[in-house]
Amino acid sequence: MTRKKSKQDTLIDELLEDCQDPKDILGKNGLLKQLTKRLVERTLEAELSGHLGYEPHAIKGRGSGNNRNGKGHKTVQSDTGALEIEVPRDRNGSFEPQLVKKRQRRLEGFDDKVIALYARGLSTRDIQGQLEELYGAEVSPTLISNVTNAVMEDVRAWQSRPLSAVYPILYFDALFVKSRQEGPVKNKAVYLALGINLEGEKELLGLWIAATEGSKFWLSVFNELKSRGLQDCFIACVDGLKGLPEAIETVFPHTQVQLCIVHKLRNSFKYVAWKDRKAVAKDLRAVYGAVTLAEAEEALERFSENWDAK
Repeated sequence: MTRKKSKQDTLIDELLEDCQDPKDILGKNGLLKQLTKRLVERTLEAELSGHLGYEPHAIKGRGSGNNRNGKGHKTVQSDTGALEIEVPRDRNGSFEPQLVKKRQRRLEGFDDKVIALYARGLSTRDIQGQLEELYGAEVSPTLISNVTNAVMEDVRAWQSRPLSAVYPILYFDALFVKSRQEGPVKNKAVYLALGINLEGEKELLGLWIAATEGSKFWLSVFNELKSRGLQDCFIACVDGLKGLPEAIETVFPHTQVQLCIVHKLRNSFKYVAWKDRKAVAKDLRAVYGAVTLAEAEEALERFSENWDAK
């Protein structure tokens, strides 16, 4: 039994009837771009109808004190490229469209494309070329810089936001990323602080890039965290970062510093035969995964019985 086509399927088939080439759909003036333009314009018309309280040509609008007053033209950048759209106006000038706000030149999602390319280390010129090639969007280097600069403003606001007074556990680590700064792409270390708050939730407190790590660098990090409201933490979990234990003792003297369990395990495996690693890992997991101190002590005793002789 053949399935009856839905109205949507029938409509799509009719739209695609004259499309003989992928460019007819996805090209610079393809079907997708035309549909996007029509949908945007229809939505703006619906917004104006909602603002006025009546549909076009409705008798209800006569003597209402406000009515339609033609259309303005503007170009907006979208995922499908540059769109020339008509924006309806009202006579009183009180209409404030929401889909494409006044002075807005980019539809939602366009900035995300720019940021995604920027995050991959592409230069402004490279991004410009990619957008033109993929979407037929002619974008100036200044616009791209404005988009990326706006994101940096958000990043700076996030990096300086207030913190909770206490985080029971703080994790400090480093990850290496590719970064472009006045020249070729290079690997750089990004240092991060991850906190466990009083509700048991993870919270990334900040990210820092530094040429070298040491007590001076970590001292500046802890002073920054303190200036943002952090007063104390119980345990700082680290992976052997240089200068961190000395710096945290200066700013938060009551914090206990301990090595990350993953790094402890890796260090332990240096002294274990390859054939015994799985068994050792299982016995160690019983120690650090114990729910109570008594369980941990019992697991540690069993570990000693099994492995001290080896």
